[in-house]
Amino acid sequence: MSDFEFARIPAGVLTLRDARREEQREVTLEPFEIGVYPVTEEQLAEVLGIPVRHPRRPASDLSWLRAIHFCNAASEWEGLDRVYLFDGEDVSWDTTADGYRLPTEAEWEFACRAGSTGPHYAPLAEAAWTSADGVSSPQDIGGKLPNLHGLFDTLGNVWEWCWDLLDPARYDDYRVFRGGGFADDAWSVRASVRRGGAPRMHHEDVGLRLARGAFDTVDRAQGWSARADRERAVQEGPLPSGWTPRGSVISPSSAPP
Repeated sequence: MSDFEFARIPAGVLTLRDARREEQREVTLEPFEIGVYPVTEEQLAEVLGIPVRHPRRPASDLSWLRAIHFCNAASEWEGLDRVYLFDGEDVSWDTTADGYRLPTEAEWEFACRAGSTGPHYAPLAEAAWTSADGVSSPQDIGGKLPNLHGLFDTLGNVWEWCWDLLDPARYDDYRVFRGGGFADDAWSVRASVRRGGAPRMHHEDVGLRLARGAFDTVDRAQGWSARADRERAVQEGPLPSGWTPRGSVISPSSAPP
């Protein structure tokens, strides 16, 4: 199998901001590992036993649920503990397992920024495939500049699924994706932009990047908390401007940042 290449990300602190809700919170992160590249079509095909057309392109057009299943399958392939447990389509994260998983959005943003504080870690044209390049599909990985962690394609090319819920009070089980895609403009391709969609949603510019790291706690890790999700799910109040009603599909081109 084409080996997954990981970078070790040190512990640190990140301020997560939600511009729509005018909220922010500080997250303390333990060290973790994250893929140097997005998962490629070749890697997806080898693990899941499906055809491959463009081996070096990021795997895309896959749902959050399929990304989760891929993480478990890749873990089993390499003899690692499965991270995700299923009860029908309800998924829980065994935070003590050290197999492959999706990053939390705090991990994703911290890894993407690599110490930078602006919207991009380098001039956007040099760091990301976007609409300015005039391409009509995902491009081969590694074609733009990496960040200071040595990560390629965190910005542009394809959005990347994260573990976290987008906003359970408004969107029920919608999950976050980050980073922007090849068809998006500069406003969307920024380290802080958060969008999302239903677990079965799939689009040609949404893929995934693997993470690894196990933790002692069972209901929270790396900026995510099961308790916080439950509390957020019962929050009431008017929809922020520009948000889509619950039940509508959020596409990368129409989802709120």
